[in-house]
Amino acid sequence: MHVRDIFDRGETTFSFEFFPPKTAKSAEALYQTIADLEALRPSFVSVTYGAGGSTRDLTHDLVLRIKRETSLDPIPHLTCVCHSEDDIAQIVGRYAAEGVSNILALGGDPPRDLAGYDRSKDAFQHASDLVRFIRSFNEGGQHGDARGFGIGVAGFPEGHPGTPNRIVEMDYFKAKIDAGADYICTQLFFDNRDLYDFRERCELAGIDVPIVAGIMPVSTVAGMKRMAQLAAGARFPAGLLRAVERATKGSTNDDDQAEAVKRVGVHWATEQCRDLLDNNVAGIHFYTLNRSDATRQIYENLGLAAAGTNSTGRE
Repeated sequence: MHVRDIFDRGETTFSFEFFPPKTAKSAEALYQTIADLEALRPSFVSVTYGAGGSTRDLTHDLVLRIKRETSLDPIPHLTCVCHSEDDIAQIVGRYAAEGVSNILALGGDPPRDLAGYDRSKDAFQHASDLVRFIRSFNEGGQHGDARGFGIGVAGFPEGHPGTPNRIVEMDYFKAKIDAGADYICTQLFFDNRDLYDFRERCELAGIDVPIVAGIMPVSTVAGMKRMAQLAAGARFPAGLLRAVERATKGSTNDDDQAEAVKRVGVHWATEQCRDLLDNNVAGIHFYTLNRSDATRQIYENLGLAAAGTNSTGRE
C-alpha cells in the first residue's frame, strides 16, 4: 500500500524495522520474529540496507520474501553510498516490477570494509539527490501505481551528526522534503522533548509531512555504549541512566542484571510511547534488532496487543 494511503487514514501508525540475516540460522530466527510480530498487524515494516553487493541482495531477497509470504507491507531502505545512477535505477526498477510500493531514501555510510572510501565518486551525494531521482522515476510512469513510490527520509531529533549548526541543518533537511519525500522516520531517541522540539522546528520550516518516531528499547549496558559511540550518537537521559544503575547495582549475577536492564528498557520505551500517543505523534517505529520480545511487551503494556489493532485514532 502506498504510504500516503496509510497516513491518510488519520490513525497513528505502528511499524517495525528488520535487518537482513547473513546465515541460515539467523534467517530462521528472523522469520520466527516476523511471524510473532505479524500478529500485531503493523502498518508497515522496513528492511535496512548495506551498500555492498551481497548485503544489497540480502535486502532485496528479504523484502520480496516478506511481500510474498506474509501480510506485511515492506519498505526497503536505499542509500546513496557506493552507487552509480545506473545502480540505483536498476534497484528501483526491480522493486517497481515486484510491486513494492515505498522506499526509505537515506544518505548512508560506507561499508566497514571500505575504509577511506571516496564518496565523491557516488552519483548521489545527499539523500535529497536520491529522493529527487526516485521522484523522477515516478514521473516517468515506470511504477504500477500512478503516484509511483511513496518516499520516506530519515529525521534526527537529536541533531544530524554532520551538521552542528542546527539552523543550517533544517535548511538541508527541508531540501529532502522539497525534493519529494512523503514522510519522515526519525532516528532513535530516549527523551521525547527532542522529538517535540524537532517537530516544532519542522513546522517552523514549513515541513508538514508525517513524522514517525523511532523507538529502540535499551536491552543491555553494552548496547547502550555502542549506541553512544555511533556516528549519529544517542543521548541517554539521566533518569534512564539512574534506572539502569539501580537495576544492575543490587545483583552480582550477570543473567539477573541482564534481565533487569531489559525490564528497565521496556518500561522506559513504554512510557515514551504512551507520552508520544498522548501528544498525537503520527506514528511509532520500533527498531526491533530482529527480536520480538520487547516490542510485544510494549504493545501489551500499551493495551495495543489485546485490542488486536495496528493503529489508534489521532485527534
